[in-house]
Amino acid sequence: MTRSPARNASALLAGLIFGLGLAISQMVSPRKVLDFLDVSGNWDPSLLFVMAGAVGVAMLASRFVLERGQPLFESEFHLPQLTKVDRRLLVGSAIFGAGWGIGGYCPGPGIAALSAGSVDALVFVAGMVLGSLLYRLIAAPQAD
Repeated sequence: MTRSPARNASALLAGLIFGLGLAISQMVSPRKVLDFLDVSGNWDPSLLFVMAGAVGVAMLASRFVLERGQPLFESEFHLPQLTKVDRRLLVGSAIFGAGWGIGGYCPGPGIAALSAGSVDALVFVAGMVLGSLLYRLIAAPQAD
């Protein structure tokens, strides 16, 4: 599939803005994230405000974006079709949360932290890639 230069440029710009936001909010710092998750100890609620701001902006922006007939560089919107909460969703969420709590990264910040040369981020991203590959080999064929 060939992508237009404008589509690639818009994806690059969106990624750069996202990465900058992660860096400014300190979401790329495992210590900051782990302090946020430590609700019974040295809790740092500042990331709660970051997440609330992101959710608020997304809620407002999605209303305007979805009113358009189609995206700028695509023929149609690709929205999730599955809406039910099932075992696969719950297990995946638990694995995601455990990885976040152990590593102090979620996927976006983990990848963004690679730009700082973080060995911890490299180990996290390698584990994330390995987990994705294992899922494709083991669980994905059974999901079809």
